[in-house]
Amino acid sequence: MEKPFHRFSELFAQLGLRMDEAEIRAFLQTHSPLPGDVLLADAPFWTPAQAALLREELQEDADWAEVVDQLNAALRSPAGER
Repeated sequence: MEKPFHRFSELFAQLGLRMDEAEIRAFLQTHSPLPGDVLLADAPFWTPAQAALLREELQEDADWAEVVDQLNAALRSPAGER
């Protein structure tokens, strides 16, 4: 069975964040770069529910895991580039 494709913006919606391009860019610029020793789900800017969602999606290798990995990479880059 093929995994569904999720857009980067859809992950923001799942997290309860604004999903338009300008808001995503602003979020990434505000929170980047995430230090290498901080797991994505442990970043201080997530609510407990957001952190749980990110953690679960990665642990279960769910269909959102690929886009969560993209978010992780974007937050690690100096300017929040994706």
